[in-house]
Amino acid sequence: MNAEVGGECAREPRQFATTRWSLILSAANSESGEQDARTALDELCRTYWRPVFSFVCRRGYSMQDAQDLTQDFFVKILEGNWLQHADPNRGRFRSLLLKSLENFLINVAEGTRSRKRGGDVQFVSWDDWMAEAPSQLSISPHALESLPAERLFDLRWAVTVVEEALRRLREECEGKGRLRLFHALSPYLTAERDEVSYSSLSTMLGVAETAVRKQLHKMRQRYRWLLRDEVAHTVADPAEVEDEIRHLCAALAAGTE
Repeated sequence: MNAEVGGECAREPRQFATTRWSLILSAANSESGEQDARTALDELCRTYWRPVFSFVCRRGYSMQDAQDLTQDFFVKILEGNWLQHADPNRGRFRSLLLKSLENFLINVAEGTRSRKRGGDVQFVSWDDWMAEAPSQLSISPHALESLPAERLFDLRWAVTVVEEALRRLREECEGKGRLRLFHALSPYLTAERDEVSYSSLSTMLGVAETAVRKQLHKMRQRYRWLLRDEVAHTVADPAEVEDEIRHLCAALAAGTE
């Protein structure tokens, strides 16, 4: 049997040292603040810049202004009282971030923005963001052009969550020397049964169909676990995970219409 397929990509759940919430709170409560804030800022920007940028663009700002405002926004949330009042008991991080962004843009429209391009903060360049986080999931042109700003934010957020789960799954497979297996099977993680040609995959991988079925089943299980874990990092109560997943699935469906 092909050694690459003979084992599992999945391994024991990788425990993050921090969650999205704890990144924020550590920066808020740190006495020194600088390094923790930078860590939180880098992580927040790397993960969530795309839904924020899409929202700002939909609100009518030019590409250049939207880039500046997105960077300004992530600086602002790590300053002043925002962090001190970022209480995970208030609800989902997605909702808090969107509400904060709406308030930020209101202030911008009223002419109260006091900084430009991140002020005194040494920020990661926009080109670095684009290079590090290219979108891998397709969104229909109709959705990009017609969805209201709030729904486009949720769509981009959902895509980000899915891509983070896929990234972690890819890393796990690569760490076990099964990157070829990931590339072959990952397009079918959410496919219907009749959309999967096990015979073709069997020929491609050089293993029996039964082995392909087994590995795809395991990879799907692991992907679902990782997706739930990504969502769990952004909600205050574990009971909210299922509802948040349903919300994100609805947002993704809207992106294909």
